[in-house]
Order: sequence, then C-alpha cells, then structure tokens
Amino acid sequence: MLDETFLTPAQIVAELDKYIIGQHEAKRHVAIALRNRWRRLHAPADMQKEIVPNNILMIGATGVGKTEIARRLAFLADAPFVKVEASKFTEVGYVGRDVESMVRDLAEQAVSRLRQRRQEAVRTQAAQAVEDIILDALIPPVKAPAKDASGSRSGLGFNAGISGDTIAGDAVPNSDQELNERTRERFRQKIRNGELDDRRIEINVAQSGPSVGIMGAPGMDEATMSGLQDMLGAMLPKKQKKRKVTVAEARRVLLDEEAAKLVDMDEIKEEAVRQAENSGIIFIDEIDKVATGSGSGKSGGPDVSRQGVQRDLLPIVEGSAVNTKYGIVNTDHILFIAAGAFHVSKPSDLIPELQGRFPIRVELQSLTKDDFYRILKDPKNALTKQYQALLAAEDVTLEFEDEALLKLADIAAEVNAEVENIGARRLHTVMSRLLNELLFDVPDKLPAGTQLNVTPALVEERLRDMVKNRDLNQYIL
Repeated sequence: MLDETFLTPAQIVAELDKYIIGQHEAKRHVAIALRNRWRRLHAPADMQKEIVPNNILMIGATGVGKTEIARRLAFLADAPFVKVEASKFTEVGYVGRDVESMVRDLAEQAVSRLRQRRQEAVRTQAAQAVEDIILDALIPPVKAPAKDASGSRSGLGFNAGISGDTIAGDAVPNSDQELNERTRERFRQKIRNGELDDRRIEINVAQSGPSVGIMGAPGMDEATMSGLQDMLGAMLPKKQKKRKVTVAEARRVLLDEEAAKLVDMDEIKEEAVRQAENSGIIFIDEIDKVATGSGSGKSGGPDVSRQGVQRDLLPIVEGSAVNTKYGIVNTDHILFIAAGAFHVSKPSDLIPELQGRFPIRVELQSLTKDDFYRILKDPKNALTKQYQALLAAEDVTLEFEDEALLKLADIAAEVNAEVENIGARRLHTVMSRLLNELLFDVPDKLPAGTQLNVTPALVEERLRDMVKNRDLNQYIL
C-alpha cells in the first residue's frame, strides 16, 4: 500500500469495526503489528534487518472472529495472505507437503495477485490487440493493391467476408487496399458496438501442452520438483489449435492470452518475492491441536507427532530461507498469526521455543446476545444484508424489525449456551431455518414486487422449537 494511503492504527481498527463486532484488544494488537511494518520500512537501513515482527497468538473459541480479523487485516494491508491448519501436518501418513509448503503457498499467492494486477493495467492495450485479431478473422487485411494488365483494380475476394454489410454512402475507393481499409474500419466500429457478437469466426488459441510428471528422488524437495516440471514444460513446443467461436467468446478467450504477453513475468516474480518477504501474512489456525496435553507424561504416540510439527514450525517462524519455484523466500519479516481455542491444552503446552516466537497473546471474548444483535445489524456484510441482496435479485423486498433481530440474537445465544458454543456461526443456522421457507416460495408463490417483513411473531413461530427441543443434533454444524 502506498505511503499516503497507509492507515494509522486507529484507522485500521475503525476499518475492522465495519466488519467485525467486538474483540477490541485483538484489533488493537493487529493494528499495531501492521503499522509497525510501515515503520520498519521507514527506519534506517541498518536497523530494518534487525526489526522483526511481533507475531500474535489469538486464543478464543470457534466463531468469535479470529480468522476474520486476520483475513481483513491482510485486505487492509493489501498483502499476500495464506491460511493453513496446523493440524493437517499431524495426519497419519501425511507425506509430500511439509510445513514449508505454507511459505510456497504465500509466494504463489503473491505472484498470482501481482500478475493479475499487471494484466489489468494492460487490459486496454490487450483489448486493442484482441480487436485486431478478431478483425483479421472477419476481414483479412490487404497488403498492397493488385492491378491487372490494363491497370484496373482486380477483385481480391475479401468482399465475400462482408456478408451483406456495405459501405454505402462512401466515395468510391480507388483501390482494393483502400476499400479493405474502409471496410475494416466499419467492422471495427461494429465490433466495438457489439453488433457482431453472435457471428462465428475461426481463431488460433494456445493449447496447453501435456503435463510433465517427475518421479521424486531422495533428497529432492517439493520446490525442486515443481521447478523441474515447469522447466521441462517450457521446453516443449507451444502448440496452437483452431477454434470456431463467436466474436464475444473470442474476445473473452483471447483477452487473458494477449494480456499475459504484455507483462514481464521475471519482474513479477522478483517483486512478488519481495512482497511476500516484507508484507506477507501467514495465519496458522488450530495451533492448539499440535500442543501436547498438560501432564500427559507420554513418551510416544500422538504427542511425539505434535511436538514434531511444532519443531518443524519453529525455524519457519524464527526466520529461515525457503526454496520456492520463484526463488528463495526469507521468512524473517513475515507476520505470523496463530490461533486456537485451547479448550483441552493451554498455550504453555507449546514448546518453549515456539511460545517465545509468539510474544503477543490476546484472548478473544465469547460472543453475547448483544454482540449477536450487532452482528446482525451493523457490519457491511451482515447476514441480514446478504439475504436482502439475495431476494432483491428476485425484486422482492425483505425487511427486519428491530425486535425481530433482538429475538434472533436471543435464540442464537440460548442455543449456543445449551448445545455447543460455535460463536457467530450459529447465526447462519438460525437465519437459514427462519428464511428457508420464504426462499423456497420465491418467485412461485411470492412474485416480484412482494415486500416481506420479518416480525418477532414470525421468529417465534419458526425458531422457538429450536430452544424447546433439547435434542438439537440436526441443527449442530
């Protein structure tokens, strides 16, 4: 993000407040961590290498906003972001992807987003190239006028491609080349106006070559194998095939292909690696699943696997050089945010070295009835607004009375307390049960123009049995 638009900690918290209710302490910590990145880049050059990020450990039950905070933070920072589950590295027989894969995924994500932006920047230029290709398929260009022995213009046959479209009203052209140019300009305007979108033409499109498989050798890591596959794939000759498509489809098919030709992939890879190293964010979820239980006293079994994952994570979080197919990525300045519920284990059950690499610990609070009410009403992406947008597509208006939202929040909090606390995800359950019948009836029984009002009585009618019925297994996510 540019300096003049880089947000202050207070502005970061204000932006997070638009989507996430509560958890002010967690928001303050991530806002400081994000601003510290800008501060590091503006520190003296000899100190930049010494300043390391304060990684954050979030502790809280599921559904309280841990993942959403990290995801929104990456969006605000305009930074490469990946989310991984620490528990996947403990699966029995899990081979082929080690903990370094999270850094490779970050590099891949950085390259992908930067390539997409560079292609968007040249989209206008690429569209012009696509327009020329389509025009060549419709009206092939004439290089030079051809004359017969008498000096008159000979027919070159391109008029057959005009298919009834004329250039009436123009002065009589002096040569086939001039006639061709006038016709091409007329057709260029028709292409831009969309008048020829349904006409079928024949174009050449790049054909993806056969995938190259490499049998792994001892000591060969995933990045090396991936790099060899890409290198061998690049050595194979690029093939093109002819396709008959409409003009509209040709524009879509060729646009990305032409945009890719206009960007420098070597420059993109270098810049993407820099972005991943200096602004990348890796969110490690379920880190409590790799913590050994307190006082287990076991010398083998799952605890050994969990400790092994922690020791594999340690050098990545401490700072190491990871080999990716885009180059070496140093993890010294990547911001790591770990999260876990820690119902069974405690943060102190992590190995001391890993604990020391997450110096900032913040406990997220469980959501209350008031929080649920605000979640339904305030955020930009509130569930109520999502359902209103869905029904607006059918030209049906959906309104929620304030008392109905309070009752929805009350029911969600009560079910969470009696069954299992899954946080804000419970709102998806109650909203789905409340509105499923209405969603099914639109537009057959409830045609366009209908206005629907969700009242406390409707909420009571549809959802009260969720609380009365103690066997709620069918509603547990």
